[in-house]
Amino acid sequence: MSWGVNWKASVGLLGVGIKYLAVTMLVPLVVALAYGEDIWVFLVSMALVAAVGFAVERVDPDPDLGPREALLFVSLAWLAAAVIGTVPYLLAGYGTASTVGLHTGSFGALAGGIVNALFESMSGFTTTGATVLGEISTDRHSHALMMWRQLTQWLGGMGIIVLMIAILPEVAVNGAQLMESEAPGPELQKLTPKIAETARALWLIYFGFTVLYIAILYGLHLVGMAPNMDLFNAVAHGFTTLPTGGFSPEADSIAAFSAAVQWVVIPFMVVAGVNFALFWHVLRGEAEVMLKNAEFRAYAGALAVVTALLAVVLFRGAAPAIELGGATQGVAENSLRQAAFQIGSLLNSTGYATADFAQWDTHAQVILLFAMFIGGSAGSTGGGVKIVRWLIVGKAIRRELFTSAHPDVVQPIRLSGSVVDEDAIRGIMAFTLLYVVLFALSAVFISLDTARIGEQLTVLEAISASLATIGNIGPGFGRLGPFGNYEFFSNASKLLMIFLMWVGRLEIVPVLAVFISAIDTR
Repeated sequence: MSWGVNWKASVGLLGVGIKYLAVTMLVPLVVALAYGEDIWVFLVSMALVAAVGFAVERVDPDPDLGPREALLFVSLAWLAAAVIGTVPYLLAGYGTASTVGLHTGSFGALAGGIVNALFESMSGFTTTGATVLGEISTDRHSHALMMWRQLTQWLGGMGIIVLMIAILPEVAVNGAQLMESEAPGPELQKLTPKIAETARALWLIYFGFTVLYIAILYGLHLVGMAPNMDLFNAVAHGFTTLPTGGFSPEADSIAAFSAAVQWVVIPFMVVAGVNFALFWHVLRGEAEVMLKNAEFRAYAGALAVVTALLAVVLFRGAAPAIELGGATQGVAENSLRQAAFQIGSLLNSTGYATADFAQWDTHAQVILLFAMFIGGSAGSTGGGVKIVRWLIVGKAIRRELFTSAHPDVVQPIRLSGSVVDEDAIRGIMAFTLLYVVLFALSAVFISLDTARIGEQLTVLEAISASLATIGNIGPGFGRLGPFGNYEFFSNASKLLMIFLMWVGRLEIVPVLAVFISAIDTR
């Protein structure tokens, strides 16, 4: 069987990424030094990761990537990042105490610990936000380990390949095809003549929003409007809001903070779901590009309509009278804030929460489930199917119905005034079908496997587990709610969900295309 891929070139370039990933561990190392916790964990982690990177790079010191090699490299890079990300969790030991059990000596506990560490790391880099850590707090886990957990989401938000293209010349040589394989959405928008400059522009915008957000959060703390939003929390949440990640070092997520903090978080979650290329146009004085963009208008409209609908439902009493987040029935401000926050969080897959929506009534939960299916914009850090795909699917269905009655009419599909290429339309239809089929089959497997180990899982919980992982959303319903976790699942289900997070972040096609390339192309 011929793979038709020069795997050595892909693996050699992978080594470059791995050794530079070791450099990012300087951030949690600084935190470890500041708090006097887990210093050796990150010193050893950096040494191990750097050594692996240099060794892997030697497989092909001068790689030359074609289209297939690019697909393989992108798929392997995200998988390798998740594997490398497990090292601090495993070395810390107690970092996943309730499930890892590395110090018990049993093979089952060791295997379970490795799976859990990989789950947490994959959830971080893919900005999913699902967790198996159990109790989340800096009393149980070190500040340094918590910061590494947050940082993995920030690195994965704009894309680790995009970051490599922006800063590493050896990767930028193959930048166009690599970005096309990784970029979320059906097409790559080149902003500058050189793809490396485009990558740098996107990362600078992303970095700028992150710094602004951290400054505002910490400013609220300094003026007394957010007593527990200290510098550590401000940076930690800055690392997970713009990438639509949702990890928080606080067990109660954003519900642990004041209403003022919650109102600040909402617009930044919304910003994270917008195509970052549009901000580049705004900075160049071309704001009309954003306002005329069909996907942006659909995204803003969906947010407004679904938020208003949920706010009305909450105002009428969909949430329990006493719950985390406060009563909403008859309370206009809290109804609007809770609705705007939860929709802003789930529609673009952030995963933060200010209320336990697992306790809300069926009407409210159905609205939230609908929001999960929508997704953010192409070119954003949001997950899900993406708004632009739903727009094109809707237009394609409408065209099919119209041409059935008028077979002689040629009707191209247009978006923002431009004709959408027919190959792109077929790709979008294929992706959407693959997404739905994979989501449905996975929900069935998770339900059956959970029953096998004697755990009770409702249909809604099984559906939300599959959707929350393939859509990189994080929280689901019931036991998987915003203050629950995925700890009780079997290793088999966790491995499936790790796979779903991986292919969901890469939007399925690059990973499956690598497997398809294994077929002999005589």
